[in-house]
Amino acid sequence: MVRILVAGIGNIFLGDDGFGPEVVRRVPADTPGTRVVDYGIRGMHLAYDLLDGWDALVLVDAVPGAGEPGAVRVFEADTAVRGPVGLDAHGMDPAAVFASLAALGGQAPLTVVVGCQVAAVEEGIGLSPAVAAAVGPAVDAVLRTVRRLHAEAQPAGAAVAGDEG
Repeated sequence: MVRILVAGIGNIFLGDDGFGPEVVRRVPADTPGTRVVDYGIRGMHLAYDLLDGWDALVLVDAVPGAGEPGAVRVFEADTAVRGPVGLDAHGMDPAAVFASLAALGGQAPLTVVVGCQVAAVEEGIGLSPAVAAAVGPAVDAVLRTVRRLHAEAQPAGAAVAGDEG
């Protein structure tokens, strides 16, 4: 069975940056072959956990950009380490996590990001209305992604639990 780590990342004290932890709090933890963890801002903890030989990583995170606040995107992450990256044992920057993992002798697994376009990341607890409304669709996106990753790892013709008829 394929082993998938679902990691919620973000700072709950910075508004919409708490998106990842809020989503993973609602993802069922009993999905076979899958471990669901709220890493918050503990990037080194995630790097060390990735040394355990996961087949895939699903990162759930708030993403900045020019899109519509609350828009959920699913994409494969580029985990290549390019040049020096500032390491912060108490921060959560995916690039720093992958650099830390490489420094520890590990290699990032296939990494899929379920991200949500933020509206605001100022100090304060709680998601903006647009990002809060995206939590349910993001949970669905995480579950679809996990099912897809499990299915892709199955031999041709093998059934995946929950995908019957």
